[in-house]
Amino acid sequence: MILPRTILKQDLAKKLYPQSSNTTSAMQLLRKEIKLSQELITKLDKLTRNKRAHYFTHKELELILEHFCISQEEFEGL
Repeated sequence: MILPRTILKQDLAKKLYPQSSNTTSAMQLLRKEIKLSQELITKLDKLTRNKRAHYFTHKELELILEHFCISQEEFEGL
């Protein structure tokens, strides 16, 4: 499977937190998870050029999936 070049942050949050009542709460959970992991923050900071972007790049997505212990195949199934 090939990961997309970019993915909207909201789309990723909805996939990672399907139990959330709406997109806003899913985004809050994703931000909280990233904020709680200093290692993930450090890795993302090295890759992120535009922190205000509405999407994650392929490399950022790979890091986040690795943090959540989700394989590419599992991600496709979400």
